[in-house]
Amino acid sequence: MSASFLTLEPLIDALREAIEAAGWSLSGLQKTTSHQFEGRWEGESTRSAYLFFHRADGPDFASVDVYLDETGRGVSGNVALVVDLRPLGSIGDSGEVLTALSRLSARELEHGQRRPLSLRFRLDDAEDAAVDADTEVRFKVRLPRSVIQGGRSALVTWLDRVVAGFSEILRSPELTVLADTEDGVTG
Repeated sequence: MSASFLTLEPLIDALREAIEAAGWSLSGLQKTTSHQFEGRWEGESTRSAYLFFHRADGPDFASVDVYLDETGRGVSGNVALVVDLRPLGSIGDSGEVLTALSRLSARELEHGQRRPLSLRFRLDDAEDAAVDADTEVRFKVRLPRSVIQGGRSALVTWLDRVVAGFSEILRSPELTVLADTEDGVTG
């Protein structure tokens, strides 16, 4: 069995290699370290990493974002498929959209793991019309403790399934009708 991931660097390397092998290219990598906590976390330090991936062959409205955190309690994180949708006024009832997207996530991403979903609306200015709000969905999968403890081979196996699920989401009719594309095709 492979050694578990105890720090960010080997986890970053393994994640990056597996995601790039699935056809995504690294857009950016940011690492941060925080030391100056007060209150309950006084004396603690954390290290975080953010990785961003895009597809060179499209679609340009989707990305894979990875967030990792290293604390005294270990390493944790999540992997997310981020998709820009059409403006709020053209996607329909937000409750129905959230329900459809959550069903899509449940269908395409492996059961037995945490799969948070967020639907975000954003105005550039408070005086802008709500119907013009930018809309984004994030299909997240939390990095299971068993995968972190299982090491590189467990991570690659898990991530292959996650990225395959993301590909199915991008091809789904539920997302095709909502995606912010010029031709309405998500690839």
